[in-house]
Amino acid sequence: LAGFERKYPRELSGGMRQRVAIARALALDTPILLMDEPFGALDEQTRLLMGEWLVGIRRRTRKTVVFVTHSLQEAIALSDRIVVMTARPGRVKDVLDVTLPFPRDLNAPEVTALRAKLWEQVREESLKAMGGRP
Repeated sequence: LAGFERKYPRELSGGMRQRVAIARALALDTPILLMDEPFGALDEQTRLLMGEWLVGIRRRTRKTVVFVTHSLQEAIALSDRIVVMTARPGRVKDVLDVTLPFPRDLNAPEVTALRAKLWEQVREESLKAMGGRP
């Protein structure tokens, strides 16, 4: 954010606004950081860069981050553990530990296999929520 210290929030990009929001949350110095789809409105390249930035922050601060996302790629790229939820009512369907090293190669065979496993579970729950039909 260097060079933008005197700008108003409306003058910042979406990625910059998200960095400010995360910095504000980190300033509270709580052991857990709750993030509900923080990158959802960002373009793909900003989303990927923000994910890398968040992984670095998490590594440095050692905070627990609860990150809600509907993106399988984002979940795999950022998580040590992925919790898959059921359709209504939302309950825990599965918990998957992700043991791949950071930074993650999202084209690696292990990532592709994990994405396929996650997709099957998410697809099943999505179909239930839609009454069994796409």
